[in-house]
Amino acid sequence: MSQHVNTAVVVGAGATGSAVAVLLAEAGDRVLLVTRSGSGPDHPRIERVAADASDPVRLTALAAGAEVLINCAMPPYDRWPTEFPPLAASLLSTAEATGAGYVMLGNLYGYGPVDGPFTDDLPLAPSSVKGEVRARMWRDALASHEAGRARVTEVRASDFLGGGAYSPFTILVGDQVLAGRPAAYPGDLDVPHSWCYAGDVARTLVAAARHEDSWGRAWHVPPTSDLPVRGLAARLAARAGAPAPQLVLMTEAELAAAARADSVTAEFPEVLYLLNRPLLLDATATTEKLGVTATPLDEVLDSMVAPAA
Repeated sequence: MSQHVNTAVVVGAGATGSAVAVLLAEAGDRVLLVTRSGSGPDHPRIERVAADASDPVRLTALAAGAEVLINCAMPPYDRWPTEFPPLAASLLSTAEATGAGYVMLGNLYGYGPVDGPFTDDLPLAPSSVKGEVRARMWRDALASHEAGRARVTEVRASDFLGGGAYSPFTILVGDQVLAGRPAAYPGDLDVPHSWCYAGDVARTLVAAARHEDSWGRAWHVPPTSDLPVRGLAARLAARAGAPAPQLVLMTEAELAAAARADSVTAEFPEVLYLLNRPLLLDATATTEKLGVTATPLDEVLDSMVAPAA
């Protein structure tokens, strides 16, 4: 009986990194899961290692012989400009030194404001500090790919949904709706907005890692829904049997007050353009070429309800 013996290195063990590691392990791969704390899911084919992935010497040693390197780690939101560049440089140099295919988890910040659907062939035109960080990471990786030094690809997602997912909706609305409490959101409550299930993000990362034609370009995660925040909150409440949501728009003054009290919230204003206008993510190529389709919305919402039950 044949058996996978591929070695994959996954960096980061949040909701997405853990899901990626389990998907690969269940497929028969040997997985090295790298985090600062050595955390992650318990599985016989997952080896958890405590290491600083921004140390290129250490990471290169860990990734020796690996077929794929998948990054799902990111620094704290308010420390991206200082901590993301060395992490990205370490990951890229590791891919160059080991020959492992490098799969990056990205987002939509690098595109800047977009009129119409976000397609995967849009030029990068960042309009924020964090967008500039993301765009530079991809440009550096793509330059290495085009020079023949590494094989790279990037999977880009919109706001995350699902149990354990971290996004403005899950932080500011989801928990409040499930608890029957009022919620304030710093964006338009009634414009369509694409939402990505963390499990679908993981499946897209794995599909990109396995497909021979995935390298040298970006892929979008198929969204589970394009509902506005108000509609999504109502759907979540219905799945949970919770009271009808009490949603209000967070004013600029309220957001400013919250920002003074919390360094992460202080980073929201520069990306509010993503919350105040329609955001529709086109993932046609991902579905057609990588074979990934979105998980149904109700299944995603049920994964958010279960922890609260």
